[in-house]
Amino acid sequence: MESLQNEKQRQVLMRFFKTAPGEYGEGDEFLGVKVPQTREVVKTAGLDFPLNEVPELLMNRWHEVRLCGFLILVAKFEKLTTKRLENNAEAIKKRDEILTMYLLYAEQANNWDLVDLSVHKILGHWLLLPSNLGDNDDKRKVLDELAASPCLWKQRMSIVCSWKTSQMGDPTWCLRYAECHLHHPHDLMHKAVGWMLREMGKRVSMDLLRDFLRQHVHEMPRTMLRYAIEKMSEQERQEWMKS
Repeated sequence: MESLQNEKQRQVLMRFFKTAPGEYGEGDEFLGVKVPQTREVVKTAGLDFPLNEVPELLMNRWHEVRLCGFLILVAKFEKLTTKRLENNAEAIKKRDEILTMYLLYAEQANNWDLVDLSVHKILGHWLLLPSNLGDNDDKRKVLDELAASPCLWKQRMSIVCSWKTSQMGDPTWCLRYAECHLHHPHDLMHKAVGWMLREMGKRVSMDLLRDFLRQHVHEMPRTMLRYAIEKMSEQERQEWMKS
């Protein structure tokens, strides 16, 4: 990863991910490696990379190396989610191990790209798969803890993980945590909640999205609402914004 360092791209990424003092990514350090390059590294090493060595990547100073670690966890997890392995005892055990590691190092996903490129494919998928870690009530407790955390990135995990559950036809996770974060003060969460509501409407039911909006439109931040209604007609978008 260090051999791919690019100073010009590093400066671009540091501005893009708001690393200046007082910004949400304050102090984060970049190599200047683009995501496709990181994915190539993962493709080369991912499945053969020992799970017990992934924390060394997750604790690395460089943003892109941490991303590499999270994407290796994604690759390992997805390999265990095929129909043939869905209910396989050994696969369930290994998925739970990956999920546990992901949660243990969740704060290392300390910017929105690290969350958004990994959480739905690990935590979101795990919510809908057999697990030895508990039933749906236990899974809700996991997300409730993330949602209640003082860490912005853990809070984002609790809603963005629903991207996967909505893709697989289950709207309940999105609706629960969209309501939970309705009054969140941070613009990054307004965007995330609106985005997930939009995905839920697109993947599951626009009527469910409209029901949620009718109930909450008067208290939703405008950014959240704009993101949620993005796939609606121009006329309907204007009507919701006027509300």
